[in-house]
Amino acid sequence: MSLFSYPLNANDLLKNKRKYKKALLADGSNRISKNIAILGGSTVDHIKDMLELFLLDAGIEPKFYQSEYAMYWQDAMFGNKELDSFNPDIIYIHTTTRNLEAYLPKITDGAEALIGKLESAQKHFSDMWTNLENKFRCPVIQNNFELPTYRLLGNMDGADIHGSTYFVRKMNDFVAEHAINTKSFYLNDVDYISSCFGLDKWSDLSFWYMFKYAMCLDAIPEFAFNLANIIRAIYGKSKKAFVLDMDNTLWGGIVGDDGVEGLELGTETPVAQAFTEFQSYIKKHKDLGIMLNVCSKNDHENAISGLNHPDSVLLPDDFIKIKANWEPKHLNIASIAKELNIMSDSLVFVDDNPAERAIVRESLPCAVPEIGTVESYIKTIDRNGYFEAVAISEDDIKRNEMYKANAAREKELSAFENYGDYLISLNMKAEIKAFAPVYLQRIAQLTNKSNQFNLTTRRYSAEEITAISETDKYITLYGKLTDKFGDNGVVSVLIGEVDENVLHMRLWLMSCRVLKRGMEFAMLDTLVEKCKKQGINEIRGYYYPTAKNNMVKYLYRDFGFALFSEDEIGNSEWCLKLDDYKKQNRYIDVN
Repeated sequence: MSLFSYPLNANDLLKNKRKYKKALLADGSNRISKNIAILGGSTVDHIKDMLELFLLDAGIEPKFYQSEYAMYWQDAMFGNKELDSFNPDIIYIHTTTRNLEAYLPKITDGAEALIGKLESAQKHFSDMWTNLENKFRCPVIQNNFELPTYRLLGNMDGADIHGSTYFVRKMNDFVAEHAINTKSFYLNDVDYISSCFGLDKWSDLSFWYMFKYAMCLDAIPEFAFNLANIIRAIYGKSKKAFVLDMDNTLWGGIVGDDGVEGLELGTETPVAQAFTEFQSYIKKHKDLGIMLNVCSKNDHENAISGLNHPDSVLLPDDFIKIKANWEPKHLNIASIAKELNIMSDSLVFVDDNPAERAIVRESLPCAVPEIGTVESYIKTIDRNGYFEAVAISEDDIKRNEMYKANAAREKELSAFENYGDYLISLNMKAEIKAFAPVYLQRIAQLTNKSNQFNLTTRRYSAEEITAISETDKYITLYGKLTDKFGDNGVVSVLIGEVDENVLHMRLWLMSCRVLKRGMEFAMLDTLVEKCKKQGINEIRGYYYPTAKNNMVKYLYRDFGFALFSEDEIGNSEWCLKLDDYKKQNRYIDVN
């Protein structure tokens, strides 16, 4: 079981945080480095320490700026040299209901005064958000507010304009609306987390009086874990797919022994209801674009018959891959990842058998939750935040359809002896244009998720992508690809920095679901055409090797670039003169 997944051992993490930090830093992982500014409305020391552990475990090495105690607003509004020079990649504002005390209503306040207090509190935060956005142009994460520790008006406190509970809920609605309307602003839902933890325990006043912590120490790991999930998602580290066992995971019983009629599904028993609700929970992920797959030690026919149970919410057609056989599960899971063209660390494996979980956890880097009994399946998976979303794009929603269309393409390929004839038969059409506002979120998502066909593996936030798209210092291109089987969505991204008559390629990536279809050549042709129109006569390409992008090591060579330089670890620079360039796209109709 991972130390850094739910359910968390808060006491162990708090007690041994230095030891765990040292072990994480020594594990040889290749992490991205990010500057995180914490602007605190109360004490944040342990929060920072716990957040660091969870981010290190997620492949992010943070460096922190930490405001002085309760100086969050002053730092945000007036700044200081240390914060300005820190150049944060993310700003996290840690506020609590304690920071609303100056605005909370009094019983003696009239209606006009109460409206004024609410508007003043909202302006206090909206001015701060605007100032941070204009100054730093980076993602901002803000807590909403936990409910008050007491209700002066009893139950009426939540339904009267004089109630503090009523006021806090109005403020939470205000923060949520700002998150809805501002793409660079993310809500850390303290209201939900504190409710799950237990508000009385969460708001243990002894920790406030002694240390000015607005929550008890035991709550801090869970709080920091939830915050880390948001940062993980901003940098594209959310998971992409489920791999699910079947017997005693998707249903009660063993289909090969008990038969379909003996499975526990439906509403007849409490256990049957629990499995049915779990299936419903899983199926909702499909609507978010999370890919569903099966890995079960079963005969294939038995597996399909179980999914065709009259009370089964999940049907065979809901799954991209169904591996029901007697091969070791870790081999089947690796095969699923390969067939989906994603890395195995993008998978979440769910299995009731602790022995199978242990084998897979030792063999592959996929997430393997300790799910416990069926009553805790949903809570354990949900609290781990594997699929934390910071935005939902149309491409996300269509992802399952796209991968099924890929399966149809693979099937058709077998009917062709000549691969070129197969590509022609696809009737491919591409839209290749400069970055457009409607696609900026998807483009940022691709820069953070694409690892294999990615020459420099630079990561960009949505705010950075927006800034790049608004300046003539860069040439940008996105590529969408459709064919007779359907729309693949935005699948390729280029960013080149202009330096007089030379273009330096800062980013070149492509989704692995469209590999070997010639899209890279269509992108290059369009790039060269755009360069020539701007008087650019040379493109410099860069390849920086990682553990995952070896497949594009010689991409520039294959494009016709000449090797300019290469160091001892494989970082290479390539050069293409554009005077005699001849178009290389043969199979795709562009724009």
